[in-house]
Amino acid sequence: MAKIQAPVRKNEKGSGTVTDLTYEAMGVIKVDDYPLFIANVLPGEEIDYLVTKVNAHYGFARVLAVKKASPDRVEGVERVYLQAGIAPLAQLSYPAQLKFKQQQVINLLAKVKLPLTVAPTIGADQQTGYRNKAQVPVRTIKGVLETGIYRQKSHDLLPLSNFLIQAPQIDATIKAVRDLLREFGVPAYNEQYHSGVIRHIMVRRGQATGQQMVVLVSKQRHLPHEIELIEAIAALPEVVSIIINYNPKTTNVILGAQERLVHGQPYIEDELLGHKFHISAQSFYQVNHDQTEKLYQTAIDAADLQPDDVVVDAYSGIGTIGISVAEKVKTVKEIEVVPEAVADAKANAQLNGLTNLEFTVGKAEEVMPTWAEQQVKMDVLFVDPPRKGLSPEFVAAVLQVKPAKIVYISCNPATLVRDLRLLVDGGYEAKTVQPVDMFPLTNHVESVVALTRVEK
Repeated sequence: MAKIQAPVRKNEKGSGTVTDLTYEAMGVIKVDDYPLFIANVLPGEEIDYLVTKVNAHYGFARVLAVKKASPDRVEGVERVYLQAGIAPLAQLSYPAQLKFKQQQVINLLAKVKLPLTVAPTIGADQQTGYRNKAQVPVRTIKGVLETGIYRQKSHDLLPLSNFLIQAPQIDATIKAVRDLLREFGVPAYNEQYHSGVIRHIMVRRGQATGQQMVVLVSKQRHLPHEIELIEAIAALPEVVSIIINYNPKTTNVILGAQERLVHGQPYIEDELLGHKFHISAQSFYQVNHDQTEKLYQTAIDAADLQPDDVVVDAYSGIGTIGISVAEKVKTVKEIEVVPEAVADAKANAQLNGLTNLEFTVGKAEEVMPTWAEQQVKMDVLFVDPPRKGLSPEFVAAVLQVKPAKIVYISCNPATLVRDLRLLVDGGYEAKTVQPVDMFPLTNHVESVVALTRVEK
C-alpha cells in the first residue's frame, strides 16, 4: 500500500481561508483536500499560518496573522482563556456560538441518517460567571504558592485569579484561600516529587442561597497550622462548610475517597425549579444553575407527564430530576450507582416532603435488564447518562421493557445520535432535538430529545 504523501511539511508557511470549525472549536483549512486544524481562528477568515505537525491524513498549524477577520469575531479576549481551554469560543459572538452548537447536532444526525429537526439552541442570559463549582490546582511557581489552571494538554500551571466563567464569589474565595495558605506557610503539592501538602482547592456555591463549601484536597490527613487556617477560612463571606479531602495517591484524580468535615455543615443548599437540594462535596450537581432550570423544564415539558405515570430516572444522582417531577406523577423510581448520592437523594426527597420516590443503588445497565425480566412497569424513562452515553445492555433492556416515552438528556451529541439510532431502530420515534447551551464560551452542548413508542 502506497504511503500517503501530505501536501505540506512541518515548519512550512502558508495562507488560506478557514472553511469550518470542528466540534473542538478548531478552524479548518484545506490544502488539496488535506485538512489543517488551527486554533483561535473562525470560518471565513483569511489567515497566514505555520504548519506545526503533519500526519498522513491531517495536520496542525498555528495562526501567524489574521488578514481578514470574521464579522463574528469578538476582539480583546485575553489569551489565557484560549490557551487554557477555559473559553475556547470566547472570540466567537454569542449568536454564532448558538448556531455552531446547533450545527454540531445537525452534522452528527446526518452521519447516522436520522432526519430529525434540530431546534435553535436555547441560549443563556449570562455567558460569564455562571459556574457554581471550581476545582483549582495549587502549585509553587518561582517559590510562591499559586492557584490557576493548566495550559491545554499539559500540567504547566498558568496563575489566574479571574476564571471568567466561574461565579465571581467563587473566584474571590479561591484567591482568599490562596493568600491564607501563603500566610500560614502551607506548602503546595509537587507532582514531580509527590511532596508538599495542598493539591487542589474546590469550591461549590449554591446560587439561590449564596452558601459556599471549601474543600482542601491534601496529600496528608492534617494540615500545618490547621486550626488557625480553618478559623480564617471560616470567616470568609458565604462559607458554611469546610472539608479536608485526603488524597495521598500519585494520580490525576482530584478527590480522594476519604474526607473530614472541619467546619460547619457537610453540604450546601441550593434550589432548582422550586425544590431544595443538599449538595455534598462529591455529589454530581449541574454547574450552571439557570441553564439547568431551562434544561430540566424542557425535559419535563417534553415528557408530557400524567398523574398516573410511573417514572424511572435511570441516572438519578442526588435526585434533581426525580424530585422535580415527583409531584406531577404517581411514582418515581430512581437508579444511581453512587451510594452517597442515593443517601443525598433520599435526604432531598424528605427535605421537599416527597414520599413517592423509590431508590435503587446500582448501575443502570445492570438494574434495567433485571427490571426487564421482572416486567417492572414504567411509563416514562428519563436518562441523563455520562458522556459515554447508554450501554448496549441498557438499550436492549429498554427495548424489552418498552416504556411509552423516553426523555434523553445528553451532554455529548456524538453518543446521543448513536443511541438515538438504536432506539429508533428498536421501535421509537423522535421528531426534534432541542440543544441547550449549558456552558457558554465553550464547545460543549447539552440536548433534550423525547422519544415515543411506536405501536406496530
